[in-house]
Amino acid sequence: MAGHGTALVIDDEPQIVKAVARALGDIFEVVLRASTAQEGIDQAASARPDLIVLDLGLPDRDGLAVCREIRAWSSAAIIVLSARHSDHDKIALLDAGADDYVTKPFSTAELQARVRAQLRRARAILPSEGSAIEIDGLEIDLATRTVARAGEPIHLTPTEWALLRTFVRNAGKTLTHQQMFAEVWPNSGGDPQQYLRAYVATLRRKIERDPLRPNLILTESGAGYRFATL
Repeated sequence: MAGHGTALVIDDEPQIVKAVARALGDIFEVVLRASTAQEGIDQAASARPDLIVLDLGLPDRDGLAVCREIRAWSSAAIIVLSARHSDHDKIALLDAGADDYVTKPFSTAELQARVRAQLRRARAILPSEGSAIEIDGLEIDLATRTVARAGEPIHLTPTEWALLRTFVRNAGKTLTHQQMFAEVWPNSGGDPQQYLRAYVATLRRKIERDPLRPNLILTESGAGYRFATL
C-alpha cells in the first residue's frame, strides 16, 4: 500500500527510473519522474516533493550542479544515485546539499532503508538551543550546556561541546569534515580530517557506552560523520 507525500526521481535511464519508482511507490503516495536536469528542476519547483532521488549523470547538466541549485530553495531530502565511488565525489555532493548517496548498483532494500531514514529525520523535531534531549541514555541540555549519563555529569571542553552541539543540531545527516570544521573552528587553518579524528575519538570516549562500537557518532566512510537520528 502506498504511503503519503510526493517523491521525484530525476534520472535518464528508464530501467533505473522504473526500479526506483517501484521502490518509492511502497513509501510515497505520488512518485514523479524527470529524465533531464531542467525537467527535474521544474518539477521540484512546482510539485515541492518531500524527497528527490537524483542521478549525477544527466544528459543536459551535471547532477551535482542540479543538487546545488535545488538545495538553494528547497528543503526536500535529496538522495543522490551515482556510479562514482571516490571519496572526493561523495564529499562534493554532500557539500552541495545532498542528504545521502547510494552508489550503483544498489538494492531496492538499501534504497528504501535510506529513504525511510531521511523521512524519519525530516519528521524529527531537531532541538533548539533552549531544549534538552535524551538519546541512548545520554542526556544533553543545549540551554545549560550540560551532558550526563545515568545522572552522572560528563565534563566536556568548549571545543568538545561545540562539536557535540553541531552533531545534535544536524542529527541524522551526514556532515563532511569540512562542514564540521567550519562550524567548530571557523577561523582556523589546518587539516579538518586530522582535527576531527582526534576530537571525535575523545568525544566518543566520553559519551558512548562503548567507544569502539559507537551508537551515537557514526563514521561515514570517506565522507565524514553522522550523529544518530533523534
